[in-house]
Parts: sequence; C-alpha cells; structure tokens
Amino acid sequence: MCCRYTLFQIKAALGSLVKLQQVARMKARYNIAPTQPIAAVRANENSGNRELAIFSWGLVPFWAKEPSIAHQLLNARSETAAVKPAFRGPMRHHRCLIPADGFYEWKAIGGQKQPYYIRRPDHEPFYFAGLFDHWGSPDGSEIESATILTTAANDFMTPIHKRMPVIIPESQYDRWLDPKVQQPAKLADLLRPAPEDFFIRKPVTPLVNSVRNDMPECIMPTVEPPSPPNQLGFGF
Repeated sequence: MCCRYTLFQIKAALGSLVKLQQVARMKARYNIAPTQPIAAVRANENSGNRELAIFSWGLVPFWAKEPSIAHQLLNARSETAAVKPAFRGPMRHHRCLIPADGFYEWKAIGGQKQPYYIRRPDHEPFYFAGLFDHWGSPDGSEIESATILTTAANDFMTPIHKRMPVIIPESQYDRWLDPKVQQPAKLADLLRPAPEDFFIRKPVTPLVNSVRNDMPECIMPTVEPPSPPNQLGFGF
C-alpha cells in the first residue's frame, strides 16, 4: 500500500515531461496524504501530448453514487486492475504517471509504528503507475481523481510491508501513457516490483504521522527503535 509520499523536487520531476510554466506555481510537499490534490502527467485525449493534471487522490469511478468511495480506492492492486469494475476502464483508457521523491511506510516495532522514508539512492524523483477517472455529480460539478497501482513487495520492502507501489521506468513512459494501447495484457510486464537496489529506506521522525505536518522535517532521519525481546526474554 502507498498512502503518503513527497514531491519537493518539482522541476526535476516534471520539467522534462511537461512545460515548465505548468509547474511554476506548485509548492514543495513533504507529506502528501489521501484525498489531497496530487500532480500527475497524462496524455491529452485530443493531441496525445503530455500534460500536467491535478487530481484528488482516491479514485472516484464515473459510475459511483458518492465521491466518498475515494477513501477505499487510494490504491489499486495491479494483479486485478484490468478486471475490477472501478479500475478496468481507467486501465484501458486513463493511465498516468504520478511523480514522487519518496514515499512513507510504517513498521510495527514494540507496539509502536515506526515510519520509514523510502527513496532512490541518488535522490532522483521517480514515477508511480497511476490511473484516473472523471466523476460528475447531479449538480454539474466534476471530480478528477487518481489511484496508485501496487504490486507484491520485493525482498527490500517485505520486512516493512507486503505491497509496494508500481514504478514505471523512464524507458516505458511513452508506452504507459499511450492512449492507443488499450489492452492491459500489453502492459502487464510493467506491473512488477522495482529492482531490489532501486530504493533505500531510513527511519524518520513521527512528525509524518499527522497529515497537518507538511514540512522538510518530516523526512528527517531518526534512530530506529530496537526490536523487542522475544517472549522468553532473549533479544535474538
């Protein structure tokens, strides 16, 4: 699962994919949380050119009765996205790239949940595989929303969580965004865990636990708490 992430290297993340004037007013984010606005890159439905889009995080399918369903659709399992009612349409027609510098995950240690910040070793941004949809309410308003695809964790992630976000490699941006590719089977090879050495992780301050905290201190390293002794009292 992926439920918090950062995007503070905005020009580095988006400048090569969309026009820079589109990102000029975006502010650095250190604790992006569900239902908040998120930046994404998609192909324009008419021209096919890449464009910046701002979505609400948490998919609201076009057929949903209420937008509150978004809380249940923050992530989409890549293994079943092509057949699930909420995701099968977007998987064919509405794919996007969601830029990030890193993401957070929590591990239970001694009755507490320790947050970890997970990023690339070179600090460069990367791109989650995303899906988006349009929802119209009876009053005429519209919500554009997105979800992040996940896959089974690799060995690097397994000690913290059994799932991890799908990362689209740079060489495959065009294929993932191409509106002409409408058969999920042609994209299945992209829906896999990142290489084992793609990420590193570090324990960070619990500031990130509160969505009210959106500051550089959220990614500040801290000392990892020791694992508790086993039931027999031995520390191994």
